Amino acid sequence: MDGVIGKFQLKIKDRESAGNILGETLKDVVKKEDRKDTLVLGIPRGGIIIAEIIARKLSCRFDLLISKRLRAPHNEELAMGAVTEDGTSYLNKLVIDELKISSEYIKSEISNQLEETKRLARIYKHGNKFFLEHNDIDWKNKTIIIVDDGAATGSTIIAAIRSIRKNNNPERLIIAIPVSPKGTINLLKNEGIDHIEVITSPQNRNFTSIEQYYQNFDQVTDSRVLDIIKSTLRK
Repeated sequence: MDGVIGKFQLKIKDRESAGNILGETLKDVVKKEDRKDTLVLGIPRGGIIIAEIIARKLSCRFDLLISKRLRAPHNEELAMGAVTEDGTSYLNKLVIDELKISSEYIKSEISNQLEETKRLARIYKHGNKFFLEHNDIDWKNKTIIIVDDGAATGSTIIAAIRSIRKNNNPERLIIAIPVSPKGTINLLKNEGIDHIEVITSPQNRNFTSIEQYYQNFDQVTDSRVLDIIKSTLRK
């Protein structure tokens, strides 16, 4: 569906609802016998809420992958790319060329956001055996599902895809997102993923922001992410 039916725009209730919907639809994508070899990776912060629900519904592993937007000059909401905690970066050449962004600014922003990914990793992962135990797991010939609460330009997910491919080389790579415009979906498909599960994919002309497709899109705090991590550890 394209997100707009007549004069009515489809809206998802909240991230929890999105997680439940995606978790159910993914049951037909990830076969039951394969779920022990499946890892659901949430991109903080909003993607963590959805990823944890999907992992629960599929009875498979849950973890997180930190990927941060590289902010365009004078417009922090516009992504010119993204970088992950292991230093893997993606640059959107179209945005960079159109705005004539200098190489000096790009290098500085990559450095700043890489530091932010490391800061978040210290907050979320430091001392948690739940995350540390994944370091030695070989995910070759296994399935990884990347989850976020939406993809406007696709930058953070593309950086995550490239990081995973560089470090793990999984058998199957799946993207699960509640909202993404059709142009971005096509961009993600160009990364050679095996499957994209999306609740609503509006035409680019109808798309303004991820938030417009949610009834409730409250900001997710670090403490909320930590609560989810602690809850997972207790299971």
